[in-house]
Amino acid sequence: MCGIAGIFDTREKSAIARDILHAMNESQYHRGPDEGGMHLEAGLGFAHRRLSIIDLSSGQQPLFNEDGSVVVVFNGEIYNFVELMPELEALGHKFRTHCDTEVIVHAWEEWGEECVHRFRGMFAFALWDRNRNTLFLARDRLGVKPLYYSLLQNGLFLFGSELKSLLVHPGLPREMDPYAVEEYFAYGYVPEPRTIFRDAKKLPPGHCITLFRGKPMGEPVRYWDIPFKSHDPISEKDAQQELLARLEEAVSIRLVAEVPLGAFLSGGVDSGAVVAMMAGLSKDPVNTCSIAFNDPKYNEAEYAARVAERYHTRHSVGTVEPDDFALLDRLALLYDEPYADSSALPTYRVCELAKKNVTVALSGDGGDENLAGYRRYKFHMMEEKMRSMLPLGIRRPLFGFLGSVYPKLDRAPRMFRAKSTFEALARDSVEGYFHSVSILGNRLRSRLFSGKFLQELQGYEAAEVLKSHAKNSPTEDPLSLIQYLDMKTYLPGDILTKVDRASMAHALEVRVPLLDHKFVEWVSGLPPEYKLRDGEGKYIFKKALSNHLPEDILYRPKMGFAVPLAGWFRGPLRERVRQSILGERLIDTGLFDPSFLSHLVEEHQAGRRDYSAPIWSLLMFESFLKQAN
Repeated sequence: MCGIAGIFDTREKSAIARDILHAMNESQYHRGPDEGGMHLEAGLGFAHRRLSIIDLSSGQQPLFNEDGSVVVVFNGEIYNFVELMPELEALGHKFRTHCDTEVIVHAWEEWGEECVHRFRGMFAFALWDRNRNTLFLARDRLGVKPLYYSLLQNGLFLFGSELKSLLVHPGLPREMDPYAVEEYFAYGYVPEPRTIFRDAKKLPPGHCITLFRGKPMGEPVRYWDIPFKSHDPISEKDAQQELLARLEEAVSIRLVAEVPLGAFLSGGVDSGAVVAMMAGLSKDPVNTCSIAFNDPKYNEAEYAARVAERYHTRHSVGTVEPDDFALLDRLALLYDEPYADSSALPTYRVCELAKKNVTVALSGDGGDENLAGYRRYKFHMMEEKMRSMLPLGIRRPLFGFLGSVYPKLDRAPRMFRAKSTFEALARDSVEGYFHSVSILGNRLRSRLFSGKFLQELQGYEAAEVLKSHAKNSPTEDPLSLIQYLDMKTYLPGDILTKVDRASMAHALEVRVPLLDHKFVEWVSGLPPEYKLRDGEGKYIFKKALSNHLPEDILYRPKMGFAVPLAGWFRGPLRERVRQSILGERLIDTGLFDPSFLSHLVEEHQAGRRDYSAPIWSLLMFESFLKQAN
């Protein structure tokens, strides 16, 4: 795993500032502490930080083809490089290394922009072809690896693995994008392709972009999408067998490394499945690690220990104390823009623990999106049944009225917390799903923001992110649609961003077999009822794993990597909350209504409402502002 950065003059062959390029590269030192490299020529500068995983003795970057006319910087792993090497050699290409990076330059020479279709892995790379006068950048299909870019007014094009590398450049404007602010307070992250800054973008997953010197920059081009194309009829038994075979193969190709390798083990289905496959493929005991919490409501350590015992792994456990909130400002440095998933705290700690024993760790991320594991999918499908019974023209006024008059009962049993359900039923399917995933719903955001900022938004709402993806969805099935939306937004914007930054902070590579694109393609084509049946998510997955994991692990309620925020904000973080949210830094932005900020704090700390999610979002936004200044 590595970090890449670069500067390209889109207009002429000007000299690239070596000191700036070096600073961009060193800002990502944590991503690759083993080696650093740079290449400069007229109008171009490439830089790379290396975390050595494969071919430790060679494979330094930037890496060139035989005559030096093609050069690449690359972050990630191409798992099928061993298969591609002989194919490319038969076509006349000569290899000087045994690393996957060199496959990229020769694949480009042979297949051009189509080369991305040949790669199986996680990747973000930039490639310069001097003979074609072409700069080509690509990001992997699901967005496991990040890639940021910006075109400055003077024609310089910047790119990097993290936003911080672009921010090093003095020419990048720091003006915030108001749409990104709106989206952040809805989702808890800034979805692709935006960043918090107006002039910087994320290259979306499954996209590439080609630049030619002397020509205007075009838009990114999508080269892959989740197909959701139905298979030929397949029985449950056959589906279970093929699912396990495909998972085992996806795990197997991710076990290639010349450094210590292990796995995260949370005690849930997905990580347990990955560890089970690894144990069956490895001659030696698998290295596993997990995090324990002192609060039993959040602690899954006993379940992880049972899986570890069953597969005789070398298991390590670290305990997160209930007051482990010292990382707040550290997180702002890691993410470079506002990021409000509080599970980033334990994720950081489990990566820290893993790095003590391994350099590569496999994780179970992606299982919930692939196989409909989130509880919200069950509730959305229940709402969809109601939507199918009444047209929107009736539902909108009826349930809109009920949602407005029904009290918000945060502490009541779920059956009595109907306000949110009524509000969702008053909307169409996509708007209803947006309502269910929002950290702050439309009403709360309209109260949070100042009148001036609402005018600046000109009616723009964050739901447009989901609506735009829904328009391009390859499926109209209601369950498949929301899976598709999550895989376009929540998966890359939240889950994979969290894991990438937390792992890279410790120079740890994380591989995600459940997001192998061939596995994802096949799973997407399974009948929806194989994924969610009678309210049980991951139905076929759990059936397939019945001989590999205990039943109470397969079917126990999902816990997740939760953090006790509500108690923190009324206890040990009480004063930090008041100072940050009621202080000058947030008020001076002009984005927020000061009276509503006071309302959030007073109501939560008095115990009358649970505003922990919006308070955490504001804390992380304030911490971002502190780091940005």
